[in-house]
Amino acid sequence: MTTDDQLLLDLLNSTPLMAGVEQDRLEETAAWAEALGADDRATLVAARSALQNVVRGEESPAALEPFLRGVRQVPAITADGVTWTLEAPPARRTAIRAVLAWSELTTTRPGRLRPCENAECHLFLLDRSKANTARWCSMSSCGNRMKARRHYQAKTRG
Repeated sequence: MTTDDQLLLDLLNSTPLMAGVEQDRLEETAAWAEALGADDRATLVAARSALQNVVRGEESPAALEPFLRGVRQVPAITADGVTWTLEAPPARRTAIRAVLAWSELTTTRPGRLRPCENAECHLFLLDRSKANTARWCSMSSCGNRMKARRHYQAKTRG
């Protein structure tokens, strides 16, 4: 997983449900605290909301367009090949990186970024399995809960 893939996943997962109430955990990781030093919090929150809605299929990818206005990637030739430099307003740089990571994932690994299948969870997963069959953000939490729930329901019906 690339750094920007992780950045995107961390941003998407910064609104977990705790006792049925959505929390805003944007500032709780060192990476986000550092990013918020340079980025506008309102822009990050807006980008997070748009990305979450797009990944859930609730909005069209066109909802991400405002975050890319005025952004350029400039190529440079080095001894190692072509490198790209992002030219963007500093206050939007992290939001832009997250949108670009989403675009890269949907192009190179379609269907791998998706919401957790646990209806009581607001988190997302990036499926790294060969068969692309992961269903939960975490097997140890959501996966076990869902399997235990199905087992209990089967036993009470039977």
